[in-house]
Amino acid sequence: MISASTRVAAVIGSPVRHSLSPALHNAGFAATGVDWVYAAFEVEAGGARAALDAMRVFGLGGLSVTMPHKEDVAELVDELDAAATALHSVNTVVPIGDGRLKGYSTDGAGFLASLAAQGVEVENKRVCVLGGGGAARAIVDALARAGAAAIIVVNRSHERAKAAALLAEGVGVVGEQEAIANCDLLVNATSIGMGSDELPCDPQLLHDGLVVADIVYHPRSTALLAAARDRGAGTVEGLGMLVHQAVVQQQLWTGIAPDSAVMWAAAERELASRGQ
Repeated sequence: MISASTRVAAVIGSPVRHSLSPALHNAGFAATGVDWVYAAFEVEAGGARAALDAMRVFGLGGLSVTMPHKEDVAELVDELDAAATALHSVNTVVPIGDGRLKGYSTDGAGFLASLAAQGVEVENKRVCVLGGGGAARAIVDALARAGAAAIIVVNRSHERAKAAALLAEGVGVVGEQEAIANCDLLVNATSIGMGSDELPCDPQLLHDGLVVADIVYHPRSTALLAAARDRGAGTVEGLGMLVHQAVVQQQLWTGIAPDSAVMWAAAERELASRGQ
């Protein structure tokens, strides 16, 4: 029940009507018993400063940040964590007292947690990352921090691939998809396969002993994951990254980590209600 003491957290972005975050976070808050509620605020491009000012004025307990505000928020907050500093991107804002705000990037941590939940280790592994956008950059940064032995970034834009690879100093390189044949882990960090049967790479490169992780979660079993299973590879579906990064967010805001299974179930219910 919402009361005068209820803390409010929210996601800002445009568009946000499709966001699963309210379903995940409200389920997490309920499960941990904290007096918090989570909403979605439509904030158009250029509105990040006003949104952060509102966060201070209204005493919001936390913000999730999605497109198109991640880079703007990184410039506007008072402090950044290590990942947000490296990426110049923020997806989580936490009040730290005296009107000061700290920005975090939880996507990489959420991705690693989704792997760990499936028993997939990263340390000393060879990884191929498909993509050069924000998600790919967060994943490359997290993989490097977790001790991956080699990270090969494959993207149509050589410059974007190079920028992502540079985040993994010493182990990151730009390569071609043929590198998949000699890797332990393949990550699709592109939107290819979202709502379609399109594949982001040649399925003949997939092999037994490889683990394939896809950040796309609509459909839940993407064409890439289906092809991976056909080739004897292990799979990690995209919903895990979304759920586990939300767990990290909620712990930053409230000090309590919700059960990921609760948030996972909430995401599944919400997707089912949308016919997805």
